[in-house]
Amino acid sequence: MRGHAMRAAVTLGAAVALAAPLTAASATAPTPGDPDPHRHRGGTTVLADCQGQSEVRPGSHLLACGDGNSRLVSLHWGRWDADTAVGRGVNQVNDCDPYCAAGTFRSYPVTVRLEAPTGGHGSGERHFTRISVTYTDGRPDGSPRTVSYPLG
Repeated sequence: MRGHAMRAAVTLGAAVALAAPLTAASATAPTPGDPDPHRHRGGTTVLADCQGQSEVRPGSHLLACGDGNSRLVSLHWGRWDADTAVGRGVNQVNDCDPYCAAGTFRSYPVTVRLEAPTGGHGSGERHFTRISVTYTDGRPDGSPRTVSYPLG
């Protein structure tokens, strides 16, 4: 029972962390040899990371900004346009068993959907304001098949 309560707390913690407002920061144009090919280059809708940096088609994304116990990795985007982005990847979730610092990250295949774009604050940059994660093969204990969170 204690392990189940901890897993539920981690899931709830991830939801709370995602509910915290994020702001999309303006990114500068890339320079030749830019080490970050996913940085925003303007003209498209972006996903803001935990530090408010703009990303387009990121290969990974931290879901639980507060504690890092849930992250999306190995992301491959089949669609990324002004209104919606859809991709596949893996959600790595800490099982927090027996407690989070000693827990194990478990991997679950997922489909990720970004929606509800809005204009940026001051920069005019459009960013997605909602993320939905659908578990396609297994899921963390206590988690529904599809989880949606607001983004800042």
